[in-house]
Amino acid sequence: MVSVNETRAADELRAPFIYRDDDAIERPLQMEQIGRLLRYMGRYPRLVWAALAATCGGIAVALAAPYLIGATIDTAIGGAHPTALLFYGGALAALYGLNFFATRARIRLTNWLGQNVIRSLREDLFSHVQGLSFDFFDRRPAGSVLVRIMNDVNALQDLFTNGAVNSITNLLTLVGIVIIMFSLNIQLALISMTVVPVMFLISTKLRALIRRSWQHVRIRLSRLNAHLNESIQGMRVTEAYVRQDENQAFFEGMNADYLTMFRRAMFLSSFFAPGVDFTGAVGSALLFWFGVHLLMHGAMTVGLLVAFATYLGNFWTPISQLGQVYNQLLVAMASSERIFEYLDTRAGVLDRPGAQALPAIRGDVEFSRVEFAYDDKKKALDGISFRAAAGMSVALVGHTGAGKSTVINLLARFYEPTAGVIRVDGVDICACDLLSLRSQIALVMQETFIFSGTIMDNIRYGRPSASDEEVVEAARAVCADDFIRQLEDGYRTEVRERGSRLSMGQRQLISFARAILADPRILILDEATASIDTHTEHLIQKGLRRLLEGRTSFVVAHRLSTIREAALILVFEDGRVVERGTHDGLMRGAGRYRHLVEAQYRFLA
Repeated sequence: MVSVNETRAADELRAPFIYRDDDAIERPLQMEQIGRLLRYMGRYPRLVWAALAATCGGIAVALAAPYLIGATIDTAIGGAHPTALLFYGGALAALYGLNFFATRARIRLTNWLGQNVIRSLREDLFSHVQGLSFDFFDRRPAGSVLVRIMNDVNALQDLFTNGAVNSITNLLTLVGIVIIMFSLNIQLALISMTVVPVMFLISTKLRALIRRSWQHVRIRLSRLNAHLNESIQGMRVTEAYVRQDENQAFFEGMNADYLTMFRRAMFLSSFFAPGVDFTGAVGSALLFWFGVHLLMHGAMTVGLLVAFATYLGNFWTPISQLGQVYNQLLVAMASSERIFEYLDTRAGVLDRPGAQALPAIRGDVEFSRVEFAYDDKKKALDGISFRAAAGMSVALVGHTGAGKSTVINLLARFYEPTAGVIRVDGVDICACDLLSLRSQIALVMQETFIFSGTIMDNIRYGRPSASDEEVVEAARAVCADDFIRQLEDGYRTEVRERGSRLSMGQRQLISFARAILADPRILILDEATASIDTHTEHLIQKGLRRLLEGRTSFVVAHRLSTIREAALILVFEDGRVVERGTHDGLMRGAGRYRHLVEAQYRFLA
C-alpha cells in the first residue's frame, strides 16, 4: 500500500507533467449539439423509418391493451358472457403477439442504427484528427486523443442504440396515455397529474449537477489514459532510473481521483429513477383513493378503474425511462462536447481558397526573410533568407534549439511562417495545394516510426504502388538488404509495434529505404544518421550519395562526415543564419562552424 505522503510526493514530482488539455468545457446543454448528433442518424434514413415503424406498432399495443382489459372485466367477466371473454382474450393474445414481433424488430433495428452511427462518428473524428496540424498534437498527449476517439465515442453508444428511438417511443406513449386518460375520466386524470410538477422540479434541480459530474468523469479518464500511454512508452526509462514506486504512486493517485469522480456522478444519477418511482407511487395512491370513492358512488366501473390504473402504471414507466435516457443524454453530452471540440478545431495549416496543385518540381527552394514563433515569447526563426538551387545539398548546423528543425518543418509546411515567404520553383508554398507539395518531399527523422506489420509493408509505405522488386532494390541501395534477409522471414518478418524487434540502426535503415522508394524531389534528413553506428554509417554512405543524387536535400546533422560534402552549409544560432558557405571555406575562417567542428574532434579524441 502506498502512503498518503508517498502519493503527495509523487504528485509534486510529476506536477509539471499533469495533462491540462482536458479542462472542463463550460457550455450549457445545447439543442444545436443534440441536433448535430441526430444528423448522424439522418445518414441512415431507411433504418430510422423502419425502427420508427416497429416502434409505432409497439405503441399501438401499449395503448390498446389496457382498454381491452377494462372492457373484458366489465363486459365478459362482470356480465358473465363466455363468448365475449373468448373474443377479448383472443384480441389480447393477438396484440401481445404483435408486440413481440414489433419489439424484436425495434431492438434489432435500433442496434443496427446505433452501431452504424458510432462507426460514422468515429471515422469522421479519426479523419479530422489526421488532417490537423502539428500544433494540435504539440499541446495534447497521444493518450488524450485516443480517449476521445475510442472512449468518448463509445459513451454515445447507449444513446444511439437505445436512447434516441426509445425516447420517441416513450414520448408518443405518454401523449397517447394522457389523451386516453382524459377521455376516460377528467377528474381521475387531473388527480393523477398532480405529482408531475414535483417530478419536473426534481429532474430540473439535478440536471446541472449530473451533467457536470459526468463531464469531470470523462476528464479524469482522459488524463488516466494519457498517463498510462506515456508510462508504457517510457517503461524502459522508468526501469532504468528505478522510478517504478513513484510512477505507481502517481498512477494510483490519478486512478483514485477517477474513482471518486465516478462515484460522485453515480451518486447523483442514482437519485433520478427512485425519485420518479416515488412520485409515481404517490400518484397511484391518489388515483386509487379517488377511484374507489367514485366506484362506491357508482360513478365508474371496476373495469374502467383497472384500465385507468393500468394506463397510469404505463404512464410512470415511460417517465422513468425518460429519466434514465436523460441521464444517458447528460453522460453523452459530456462526451459529445469533447468530440465536437475536436471536430470544430481547425487545422493551423490549410489549403487557401483557390490553391493550385503544384506540378512536378525541379526542387529550387528559396527562403525570403522568414520568421516563425511557436508561441508569443521567442522567435524560432528571425529573418532567415537563403536559396538552394535544384539538386543542391544544404546542411543545417548549430546547437540544439538554434532553428534547424524549424526550417524543415516550415519547408514541409507542418507549420506556416509568421512572416516572409518560402518558395519552391518560384511558387509560394502557402498558396499551393498541400498534398501536391508533401507528395514531392520525403522526410527521414532521427526518431523514425515503424508501423506494426512486415518490413515489406513499412518500406512500401513510401510508395504503396511499388512492386516487391522495387522494395528490395530500395533496401539494397541503403545496405538494408543484408540484415533483412538474415531475419527468419526476411522481408515478410513482422516487426511488431513501433519496430520493437529491430535495433535503432535497423529501423533507421528501413526509413532510408522508405525515402528512396518514394523518389522525392526534395529530401530532408533530420539527424537521420544519429542512431546509426560509425560502421553502419560508413556502409550506407554510398547509398546516401545515390539517395541525394539529383535531389535537393536538406541535412540536419552533427556528424562531420554527413555534412562536409554539402554544397552549402548554413550555421544557425538563436534563429538566425550566422555563417554560410562550404566546409573548406568555413574552416578557413575562425567562426562558429570551425569552433563546432574542432569541439567535435576534441570530444571524439
